[in-house]
Amino acid sequence: MRQLLALSACMALLAASPSLAQDSYELFPFTRQRATNVARMYAERLNGGLTVYRPDACMYNRGGGDCLIKGDAKGYIFRFLGGPPGWQILGLAPTAETEIEVSADGRSVVKVIYNGVPRPEQQGPEQSPMPETEPEPDAPAI
Repeated sequence: MRQLLALSACMALLAASPSLAQDSYELFPFTRQRATNVARMYAERLNGGLTVYRPDACMYNRGGGDCLIKGDAKGYIFRFLGGPPGWQILGLAPTAETEIEVSADGRSVVKVIYNGVPRPEQQGPEQSPMPETEPEPDAPAI
């Protein structure tokens, strides 16, 4: 009986070992929701608080919805628009765009990639008119 129990335990470990190589996004999907909340609340503070700013509705969807542009073992990146309270319901144009990177555990903002006026649709993050608020760790000193 003990041999069967030991064999079962070994089989369970072997079956689980491929999942150990997976990134935190796949292992802990709740970190995506936490990261969404952290990014949304950070953007709310950056843009003056809830009395003057509301993020895009996608930031209230489970896991960031369409606002999540990247999620992997390195972290999460969200890009979303925002504006005055009710801007989407009233059909108003957004007044802000925010792009934020959140840690893989979803607990902290790594950097604000962009926070400013909405960029043209075709403009990618590599063409950002504003510098990132925190330099890349491997970037050369200026």
